[in-house]
Amino acid sequence: MQGNGYPVVLIHGFSGTSQGWKKGVLYGNLITGGYKVIILDLRGNGQSDKPHTDAAYSNDAEAKDIMGLMSALKITNYNVVGYSRGSIIASRLLVLDNRVNKTVLGGMGDAYTDPNWPRRIHAYRALMGAKNFHDVDDMMTYIHSQHFDEQALAMQQKHQPSTSMAELSKVKKPVLIIRGTEDKENGSETGLKRMIPGSKLTYVPGDHNTASKNNQFSAAVFFFF
Repeated sequence: MQGNGYPVVLIHGFSGTSQGWKKGVLYGNLITGGYKVIILDLRGNGQSDKPHTDAAYSNDAEAKDIMGLMSALKITNYNVVGYSRGSIIASRLLVLDNRVNKTVLGGMGDAYTDPNWPRRIHAYRALMGAKNFHDVDDMMTYIHSQHFDEQALAMQQKHQPSTSMAELSKVKKPVLIIRGTEDKENGSETGLKRMIPGSKLTYVPGDHNTASKNNQFSAAVFFFF
């Protein structure tokens, strides 16, 4: 936690850590711009514990970790910025925690609203050792090149939450969807916008791996906040 002012939680993506936010400009800009910035390693990642049980990841465990942290810090309302899988967890906070004020969903389309999203299922099976799901080959090549706990990553994919269209249709808080102009992953951003009443959609330069790190992404977040 760094800075003073209104709290903002930044949620990293799949196989990432809190420190990844420091490679872009948003983290520093928020601190100098007068916000209290809270970053954390979701369970199974970075410096956090890496349990291998179903119970450790099911039933919105990751979102509830963040809710518990906000309670421990005595934070009564806060903004959220998620990117990639971080946006999936941010969506759960959006529907579960009435302390959430404004939410940014970066690098995400509507695919995660499907509980049977094929990419999620294929990623889980590939992480468990299956070899025939070539749509996740690039992801698996990267994961195998690192020193990740692949069993923990598999559990994250197995129990990755979906947020239904019915749940999203009841959202009354402000939501901004930010998409890289070259980002073709994770479904339709316009489809996601249609699901969330009053949500905004903006585009910034970059692909899925780069869009969250640039000045335009930071500027869009600041304008929304």
